[in-house]
Amino acid sequence: MTTGALELPDTSQLEVDDAKDELRKVLREHRRAHHRHPSSGHTAACEALTEHALEAVAGAASVATFVSTGAEPCTRLLLERLHEAGVEVLLPVLGPHLARCWGRFRGAGDLAERAPRRPPEPSGPALPAEEVRKVEALLIPALAVDCDGRRLGQGGGWYDRMLPLRAPDTHTFAIIHPEELVAGPLPVEEHDESVDAVITAQEWFLLAAGSPAHAGALEA
Repeated sequence: MTTGALELPDTSQLEVDDAKDELRKVLREHRRAHHRHPSSGHTAACEALTEHALEAVAGAASVATFVSTGAEPCTRLLLERLHEAGVEVLLPVLGPHLARCWGRFRGAGDLAERAPRRPPEPSGPALPAEEVRKVEALLIPALAVDCDGRRLGQGGGWYDRMLPLRAPDTHTFAIIHPEELVAGPLPVEEHDESVDAVITAQEWFLLAAGSPAHAGALEA
């Protein structure tokens, strides 16, 4: 298991929303201080995370993931590698009337900031939220995940709406920095859904098994 987990403050006496806000503040500050991404090119951590992510979703013909920004674990190299391998990649986009939709990744040159305070999005038609039911794996962002798969997201509610739409046998992976896999428990609400595994620059883990997994996840 990934070592050096970040020690988070005790928020057990706070209301769930307040606890989440406090932990998000701590985790974002830690990312800004320790995980700056270069303005161009990629680091060894980007390469390693990409390798582990490709291993985790090996055999999948379609995945949904996200475009990393700021100090998030880098997914941009992964997007290119998936695209080169012929995997269909769906990315979050805002559709008509700010509807939460998906768009098909067509290469890095097609990504652009198409809405204020939004990550870069692909061009092309906006696909309905239900399109996520067709993918074989979801690789989603998180600020932290605990050892039981509880996920602390950014707070925008995107995946609160998307995860219930996935197919029952779709694997859900959270992409995080190694130290963001924490002992927990992280605060959760009734609508929060757990993830099956985490992917880091060190390795990837099937959380249900409680140990590193290096082959056959999608065929299991």
